[in-house]
Amino acid sequence: MGKSWATFGVDLHLDRSGTGLRRGLTDALREAVRSGRLAPGTRLPSSRSLAADLDVARNTVAEVYADLVAEGWLAARQGSGTRVADRTPAAPGHRPAPHRREPARPAYDLVPGTPELASFPRAQWLRAARRALTAAPDQALGYGDPRGRVELRTALAGYLSRARGVHADPDRIVVCAGFLGGLGVLAELLRRAGVRSVAVESYGLPHHRRLLTRAGHVTPPLPFDDRGTRPPDDDPATSGAVLLTPSHQFPMGLPLLPERRTALIDRARRTGGLILEDDYDGEFRYDRQPVGALQGLDPDRVVYLGTASKSLAPALRLGWLVLPPSLVEGAMDHMAGRTPGVLDQLTLAEFLGSGDYDRHVRAARLRYRRRRDALVAALAERAPEVRVTGIAAGLHAVLRLPPGTEQQTVRAAAWQGLAVHGLSMFRHPDAAVAPLDALVVGYGTPPDHAWAGALDALCRSLP
Repeated sequence: MGKSWATFGVDLHLDRSGTGLRRGLTDALREAVRSGRLAPGTRLPSSRSLAADLDVARNTVAEVYADLVAEGWLAARQGSGTRVADRTPAAPGHRPAPHRREPARPAYDLVPGTPELASFPRAQWLRAARRALTAAPDQALGYGDPRGRVELRTALAGYLSRARGVHADPDRIVVCAGFLGGLGVLAELLRRAGVRSVAVESYGLPHHRRLLTRAGHVTPPLPFDDRGTRPPDDDPATSGAVLLTPSHQFPMGLPLLPERRTALIDRARRTGGLILEDDYDGEFRYDRQPVGALQGLDPDRVVYLGTASKSLAPALRLGWLVLPPSLVEGAMDHMAGRTPGVLDQLTLAEFLGSGDYDRHVRAARLRYRRRRDALVAALAERAPEVRVTGIAAGLHAVLRLPPGTEQQTVRAAAWQGLAVHGLSMFRHPDAAVAPLDALVVGYGTPPDHAWAGALDALCRSLP
């Protein structure tokens, strides 16, 4: 039980039970220093004296002193004994930050950017992980190639060539921690090469712009019209690199037109610039075969960025860069400590090679196509003045609203327990485009059991 010991003018509330005598004395001395009862600079008794006062073994006191010196509570110097360490006093009136209650989660989630997580193929992934770990050589568990495991790079090269028309040699692929991990590497690589500008689309994800800005780049918006993104003029401000989503522009949902693809490639060849292609959901096209990646038109001028975040799950943190040969070595210099875990890489390689990935994507494509069809049908019946724009593709749709109604619609959705984003949050602040009122609806996000409720809540929210 606890007992109060008065020694060297300080009460030590020493608990001899439970965690043991040494732990009890350590806690008692630490609390005496923390509370200020032992002021900085106070000299403590010798271990022999304190042991006699407390009726404990001298070695116990010596070990406690050593522990508290290591933690920084005490200081020991040869010839001057053990003292309370000097510590910067807390600011007057300092109080621990109050616990912040997390906001209530909405009943339904239509925020874009996430696939249906409940459909993640857990059993197949677990089998692939077992097979991959069983077959992995011992050296696979070492530090390895900064580009990532050769098994995954080889599997990706075959898949991307077959499914996306990407010219992908394993030696030119770098495995990274998702899209943002890859973009961060490219931002540093471009900065080191003297590039100061990465032009971005007029509508896009704000955190992509913030990442590039933190890396020292300016992010001028690319021209945009009712047919989608337009290649920039020969403006020096946009000559370094451009980042865009040509297969399915996010969030507007338009593909880059063939003549604009050609013009963009021609401009990159003429200026020596680079195109950073974000192919975030290129596998999900519902009205026709997916259009091939832009990278296939010129692998020396286009950097291809892909990810498993939409096809499988963001938590895997698995992405990949397909680089021009001139950038591979420089990218490897920036990959230290950034390569995803080897076991996940080997599992994805096995998952791709076994055909499980193709089967999962086919099932997901059918699920999302049905959801988009249900969304279009429900709007035609219940809100005919709201138009679904963009191609039949991906995991989200843009719902054009009557002018001036976007913010009130988002608020109405919140009252219905529905999380949804307005288009305005994706607009580049410097974009020379007229503001549009619209919702960006992530129909891929809800689990199957919540989809009907989410769709009903959405229709009730619309003007």
